[in-house]
Amino acid sequence: MLALSPRLLLPAVLLAILLVALWRPEAVSKVAVEPVALTQSDKRIAFSFDDAPRGKGAFLEPDERPRLLIEALETGEIKQAVFFVNPGRITAYDNDAADIAAYAAAGHLLANHTAHHLKLSAVTADKFLADIDAAEVWLKDRPNHRPWFRFPFLDEGRKNKVKRDAVRAGLKKRGLMNAYVTVDASDWYMEEQAIAAAEAGQIMDWNALRDLYVESYVQSARFSDDLARRTLGRAPVQMILLHETDLAAMFVDDLAAALKADGWTIVTADEAYRDPIAYMEPDVDFADGTRTQMLAAERDIGKRWYQRNDQKVAKKLFAERVLHD
Repeated sequence: MLALSPRLLLPAVLLAILLVALWRPEAVSKVAVEPVALTQSDKRIAFSFDDAPRGKGAFLEPDERPRLLIEALETGEIKQAVFFVNPGRITAYDNDAADIAAYAAAGHLLANHTAHHLKLSAVTADKFLADIDAAEVWLKDRPNHRPWFRFPFLDEGRKNKVKRDAVRAGLKKRGLMNAYVTVDASDWYMEEQAIAAAEAGQIMDWNALRDLYVESYVQSARFSDDLARRTLGRAPVQMILLHETDLAAMFVDDLAAALKADGWTIVTADEAYRDPIAYMEPDVDFADGTRTQMLAAERDIGKRWYQRNDQKVAKKLFAERVLHD
């Protein structure tokens, strides 16, 4: 907002009084006033973080990461993200429970990611549902808990439709919603490469790492927006999949700024999961991936995979741009 200095304030007031005195309604009554068209982008996106609490990353101490991540979310004006929690990783010998509580105290939400981060395609439906129950016991009375569930690895049973449908029925019975994802750029793999580089004593270009992280997710958001429009004929609220990593703590505010510059409006997780896409259950031969990918597969829409989720592509980009190999 433009502020007038005290030196200019009095003349401005006198001018305003003069204009009011001279204004004659009949002088403007014959002038056609065109309504101003207000444009509002339908590009909306919400933030989610999987695998909390996560193990040691490349740069930060485990208890330093939550504090910095909360600060970055505030700086990025991300008022309400959702953290999908694995309570089986929490022990009496760490501060993980307090760190999870800090996310909720900062206004963010907590939801279910199984207790021990199980992969559905690798276990029975009964064991998987029991692990969901174990996580929900820990979560249900926590502040800002939501009855949402996200599949670890986005693995919904892959080719096993019987197992997929058994778990879908189990979620409904428990009152848990399948918390969809649409935007993914494999930040977990970027973090793995950073950890490997740190352990090997390699020099990393932090600015290049930040730019790669941000660029990849902005591209993925554009990709998913296009795929959703081609598949559904509309723009649902996109849900970005991040992980509770050091990279998120360092760069999520930069990502938020870049998304806004690209025309995105950041909304709450609550708003995202009121979108009709949240209640769609694609019937596909291979249940693994984002909600938009599976819906596109169900409708036989082509070009469904964001290129940088290919680990060969991601590894090459990291080596060239971050390690300058």
